[in-house]
Amino acid sequence: MSTKSVLVVEDKELNQKVVRIVLEAEGYKMLEAATAEETFQILSAKTPDLILMDIALPGGMDGEELTRQIKTDPRWQHVPIVALTAAAMKGDRERILEAGCDDYISKPIDTRVLVDFVRKHAGESKA
Repeated sequence: MSTKSVLVVEDKELNQKVVRIVLEAEGYKMLEAATAEETFQILSAKTPDLILMDIALPGGMDGEELTRQIKTDPRWQHVPIVALTAAAMKGDRERILEAGCDDYISKPIDTRVLVDFVRKHAGESKA
């Protein structure tokens, strides 16, 4: 079981719930945000071990811009960010990685793949 924390930045409640259920079952402590503003509020209070970032967020800032801002802040630039996105057109993956994401998982999310990605990027080996 993990003692690591994961911040899920996702505006769709069902997607948040699926990720929460799967990762809490693996022992991860979950932090959740639906907007860029909520993300910065959480980050100001606690630095997670990993951020799972939806690219299509409501409001004025999408996941790509949010990732850029997180990665330019010395307090959080070391935190791995894995994009969770339905964007699967040619060039989307490259654009998302150029924004600063460390990896990419396409939606719909395969929960087995999700757990493997989280273990890898949270610095844990498979048990």
